[in-house]
Amino acid sequence: MTIELDMIQTTGIGALALIVGMVLTRKVAFLQKFCVPSPVSGGIIFSLISLALYGWFHVEISFDGTLKDVFMLAFFTCVGFQSDLKVIKQGGKLLVIMLALLIVIVAMQNLMPMGITRLMGAHPLIGMASGSISMTGGHGTAGGFASVLEGMGLQGAGTIGLAAATFGLIAGSMIGGPLAERIIRTKLKHEQMQPQDEEIDPAMAGIESDEASPTGRTKRVSTNEQEFQQYAKATYCIILVMGGGTILSWLFAKTGITFPPYFGALILAAIVRNTIGFFSYKENGEWVKADKLLDMERIISVGNICLSMFLGMAMISLKLWELQSLALPLIIILASQVLMIALFTYIVAFPLLGRDYDAAVLCAGICGFGLGATPNAMANMSAVCYKYHYTVKPFLIVPIIGAMFADLINTGIITLFLNLLKESI
Repeated sequence: MTIELDMIQTTGIGALALIVGMVLTRKVAFLQKFCVPSPVSGGIIFSLISLALYGWFHVEISFDGTLKDVFMLAFFTCVGFQSDLKVIKQGGKLLVIMLALLIVIVAMQNLMPMGITRLMGAHPLIGMASGSISMTGGHGTAGGFASVLEGMGLQGAGTIGLAAATFGLIAGSMIGGPLAERIIRTKLKHEQMQPQDEEIDPAMAGIESDEASPTGRTKRVSTNEQEFQQYAKATYCIILVMGGGTILSWLFAKTGITFPPYFGALILAAIVRNTIGFFSYKENGEWVKADKLLDMERIISVGNICLSMFLGMAMISLKLWELQSLALPLIIILASQVLMIALFTYIVAFPLLGRDYDAAVLCAGICGFGLGATPNAMANMSAVCYKYHYTVKPFLIVPIIGAMFADLINTGIITLFLNLLKESI
């Protein structure tokens, strides 16, 4: 029996999962201490309920993810608005280091499982299906390469890949915050924790922007007309750029290169942010720069809400029973992937990224997109920043890596490995 929920019902349950997650985060010290995002804690509860219904009563709940994609697009549009070229230039060195780390991670994610399958006498393509295809690539790449792997002789490649991607999504969200928390507690001095950026915006400090801060921060809430108009203006700007971004994404698709669906909106928002200052308009008889039209604090607040909704809806849609069908080699591979990412991030990435607070936040992001997806990375970093303080560079670098380079690098390395395997299969 299948219960089909429409997009409105799915969104409602996603919002309920967020509320549950926020309550759990406030009440459960473990979740607060280790920076577990509210969408993860709340979403897992609903995923377990779905698992129970499926296992005990043979009832499967089907969620309509239409609005989930809208929330994702809105969030990355807001990320694009944050892309101030002056700040990006400041993070140039970190960008290069992150690219190098990404290449190493993707290569290791394929080499290690292939070695495990060889030792266990399993099909080598199981290693590929549970490698960077499903880890760095996520559900989209796993689904895209399923037919290729099945054509090479791996039966059920789609199921294996999607189950591994589901595991990675959960694992990436769960270990990012605790790992960054440990780095901050054990490896950073007090002076290294102080904000280093010229512009610090507390509104960008976390996805749970309506929660009381663990450190005692409070946020002023205004209900006057001016506040409403500011949020309305921010929302209109986001929607306008989202619409234009879909056209830009369509043009990118014509190149034959696969880009994530949010790429056009992210790029267009970045263009608007960095060019609008060249224009002026007349207000109260005086000429003012047009960049005053972009209320960044409100844009970022709306973006944080959209990120929470996207992740909440993604988590409730997880089919945990898919993990039950994993064979022993696959379970070992997935556990090894998590351990590899954690150790690599802690031992290698943190020192190379500068041994400072930015590096610790980036480590949370690496766990997110190395095992799950870019939104997971952003959620991990947001949870860490919400507990401590906001920092600019990680929130600019990770989306650039995830949107511009991750899929291209991953696809190239996967293709290389698959061509090498053809000779031995």
